[in-house]
Amino acid sequence: MKRTVASASDEMEPSLAEASALLEQRRGAERRRRILQALHERFVLSEVEELALVSTAEPVNGNFFAALAKAMKITQECEILLGFERQTLASDIMEKASKNIGLGYQKLYKWVQREFKTLDLESPQMGATMRKALTVLAARPSLFQNCLDSFADARQEVLSDAFFAALTGDGIGGSSATIKPIDMIAHDPLRYVGDMLAWIHSAAVSEREALEVLFVADGEELVKGINSGRDAELWKIISDDDNDFNTLNALNNLVDRNVSGAALILRQRVEQVIQANEDSISAYKLANLLKFYVVMLLKLLGPDCSLLDSVGGLEKEAMRQFRALLREHIAAVRAEPQSMPSDLSPPVFLQDALKQIRIMLDTYETSLSTTESSENGTEKVLTEAIDPFILDSEALAKSMPTPRSSIYLINCRLAVANCFRQSSLTSKREDQTMALIDEEVTILRDSQLEFFHQGSGLSAMITAIKGQTDSDLNLITVSKLSASSSELDHFLPSAYIDALERLGPLRDSSLARTITDDAAERFCADFELLEMHIDSLDAAKREDGDGNHESLRAVFPRTATEIRVLLS
Repeated sequence: MKRTVASASDEMEPSLAEASALLEQRRGAERRRRILQALHERFVLSEVEELALVSTAEPVNGNFFAALAKAMKITQECEILLGFERQTLASDIMEKASKNIGLGYQKLYKWVQREFKTLDLESPQMGATMRKALTVLAARPSLFQNCLDSFADARQEVLSDAFFAALTGDGIGGSSATIKPIDMIAHDPLRYVGDMLAWIHSAAVSEREALEVLFVADGEELVKGINSGRDAELWKIISDDDNDFNTLNALNNLVDRNVSGAALILRQRVEQVIQANEDSISAYKLANLLKFYVVMLLKLLGPDCSLLDSVGGLEKEAMRQFRALLREHIAAVRAEPQSMPSDLSPPVFLQDALKQIRIMLDTYETSLSTTESSENGTEKVLTEAIDPFILDSEALAKSMPTPRSSIYLINCRLAVANCFRQSSLTSKREDQTMALIDEEVTILRDSQLEFFHQGSGLSAMITAIKGQTDSDLNLITVSKLSASSSELDHFLPSAYIDALERLGPLRDSSLARTITDDAAERFCADFELLEMHIDSLDAAKREDGDGNHESLRAVFPRTATEIRVLLS
């Protein structure tokens, strides 16, 4: 049995050794199979995934984005394989994955371009697929920008056609009977331009709201994709440009490009309106309307947009036309002979200018300008629109005597001040005008006082008392006082009424009464000085014992109290 077992063992030993070796080989093969399977699953796209990624027959959906994400992950993780001694496998895998990624991006690029051409922003049905496509495509900035360029060109044509249809009513799909073409109101320049600007602004708002769904919803991912793609491009590596992509700026620029075609039509039409306008008020209202939309577009699209520059340029052109019309009007007024109104009222050309200023101020107050810019803008307008007429009206007063010249100047300046008082933007101008009125009021007050002095016959004596010279004081004699007393009695009953009649042409009756009252009070104060001096002369004669001296009071009995009563 031992010999049999030994013999069997000798015979079985090679087979067992061979079986053991085969089992070891099998375990090695299984280990390599698992490694190969893991490598395949991690570093190789399946046929289905590759087909979804590169085949143009397959739709762009979740499978496409999943395959693209896997291919991009493969290229990133190939760095692990490149760390081994043999790099052939990693190079082959990276080459194939990069090729598939390139084909995938080309497929996505063409798909986005096709979708953009048929995209309807008026009733957008833009789902998550388009937003995802833009987010992924952002990793290729050049392709992404090309898509935006194509989209902008398509939208520019669509909006240009829509704007032209709104103007003329000749739409491609036919115009609605309930919507009147904008060109039908071309006879009203302000409304015509306002409707065109409103259409452009509404289109820009609609474009922005629709495009926000595409760009802002996944704005952070979009920025990350574009910045990473730019960092990987050669031009970025060799340049020092560190400006990151800004979603809102890109959105504003895209909206600006979309409406650029319609904006060109707008500029042509508005320029025609500005050049054809011959009324300065209409030109000013037009300029302020354009300024209103400048502020609105600045808030909507920011400062760096061509539409804002275009509307801003139109505003400046409208203001230039306004100034040119103003200069022509001023030249026409100055060419006509101007005469002083018989009632000393403001001349007709000044009244017309003030009416225009009132309209301009009302128009300017409705704008969206800041207080500081409003005051600066108002000052410029006033300098050109009213100052020449004020100077011309003041020039007429130089040939007139006092008090007529002062009355006329006060009437003119009161009209100007009343115009400025109705606006908070012209408070400084009002204060300046009132200061000039005060100067003329002082002149009239002095003139009224002189009227009281001359009419009462006391001018020489009051002047002598104030001068306090012996030669002048000798004028105060019994005969002089007797004559002056008679003249004073004759003057006093109607003195106040006569003084008021001198200021009759003054438009502000309360001011005329105030001036006259002040002058009468000053006259009473001067009369008190005369009265005191007469009493002192009588007292001095009595002290000297001159019994034959005739009392000055006897021939001049009036007192300051009586004068105040008669002039009140």
